[in-house]
Amino acid sequence: MVDVADKLAYFQAITGLEDPDLCTEILQAHGWDLELAISSFTSSTQPSASSTVSDSDPPNSRARTDSASASASGPITAPAPGLAWRLVTLPISVISGSLGLISGAVGLGLWAAGGVLSYSLGMIGLGSGQGGESSAGLVSVSAAASEAMDFVAEFEREYGTRGLNFVGEGFMDALQRSRNAFKLLFVYLHSPDHLDSPVFCERTLCSQALAAFVNENFVAWGGSIRASEGFKMSNSLKASRFPFCAVVMPATNQRIALLQQVEGPKSPEEMLTILQRVLEESAPVLVAARLDAEERRNNMRLREEQDAAYRAALEADQARERQRREEQERLEREAAEAERKRKEEEEARERAAREAAEKEAARARMRQEKALSLGDEPEKGPNVTQVLVRFPTGERKERRFHSTALIQAVYDYVDSLGCLEVEDYNLVSNFPRVTYGAEKRSLTLKEAGLHPQASLFVELN
Repeated sequence: MVDVADKLAYFQAITGLEDPDLCTEILQAHGWDLELAISSFTSSTQPSASSTVSDSDPPNSRARTDSASASASGPITAPAPGLAWRLVTLPISVISGSLGLISGAVGLGLWAAGGVLSYSLGMIGLGSGQGGESSAGLVSVSAAASEAMDFVAEFEREYGTRGLNFVGEGFMDALQRSRNAFKLLFVYLHSPDHLDSPVFCERTLCSQALAAFVNENFVAWGGSIRASEGFKMSNSLKASRFPFCAVVMPATNQRIALLQQVEGPKSPEEMLTILQRVLEESAPVLVAARLDAEERRNNMRLREEQDAAYRAALEADQARERQRREEQERLEREAAEAERKRKEEEEARERAAREAAEKEAARARMRQEKALSLGDEPEKGPNVTQVLVRFPTGERKERRFHSTALIQAVYDYVDSLGCLEVEDYNLVSNFPRVTYGAEKRSLTLKEAGLHPQASLFVELN
């Protein structure tokens, strides 16, 4: 199904027909033989029935072949054929040994598109060749280029450097070069043994006018039929007479479109006429190809700019989102930290309040216990001591104690009053100044000299 669709698309590109149904009918009428259908179509659109023929026709009846027998010196009178005269399938060794082409299209507004590197390092055998040769090996990239450079060097030694600027690279590399430069490929197959070859090379190919025209408008490739690639190309192009020239352009997969071939010797004027006609016919294709390539480059550049702008916008959005997320995370951390501190402070306050309450309750219990331990205040009598206690606040408290009561009892009395917030204090007498510290608390009031009356004040430590 894919093969049918490719044939239909290619037939439309070659013929310029836009009606797919009509193209399908023509292809079906020729058994989907693409070359036969194209040949039949181009034959029917030309003034002469002999303008296009298939590869199976005899070489002498080829429509786009200008035979030497037509006219030795007269003008070229062959009818102007269609753009693509014949599709030529290249040998696999030529395809694999150089730069291969991918699918494309050739038409009145299209150029053969595509072209990718197809490099092979294996050895692919070729079937029996002509002239007794058999099983020709694969021509590698370096071998093909070497053959081309040898041809260029030999040509310049024989005929000088004033002629065509043949490229020193393999056929497929030259074809790729022509595609990239939007030019047609001029092919010259050299037969060193042919009697007409020296004269043709010296007078025609080295003609200043012809060389300037070809060098300006074509990519020129030459090869000797004694070399591997030149021999295989002569078989593919079905060269029957020499000198042999052809004008080709990329087609699809392993094929090229043969636009013109010239067999036999020609004068510079005849060659110029032929090449000018082919160039004029191909001009719309080349112009359209260049415009199409420029449009593709512009579209690609536009897509790249759009992609770059999109990536920049995306990165900016991501940066803003990342910054927003970081700011949000920072705020959340700060809020969590503030909440943690608030809880800690609240817990500290609650703990302090609880400890204060517990401490106050403990002091209250202590005061109550010490008040109970003092017992009732005794009545006045000779064995009763009157004790006056003055506090730092100026407050005074007075109580009677038995003279045999210990100084510790006075401390218990002071503690039971709850007038002090501290527990570390001493009772001190003024005259004489005596501090009744821990070592004197076990003395009785009488033993301490505080009976029958004592005035003490609280001294905080």
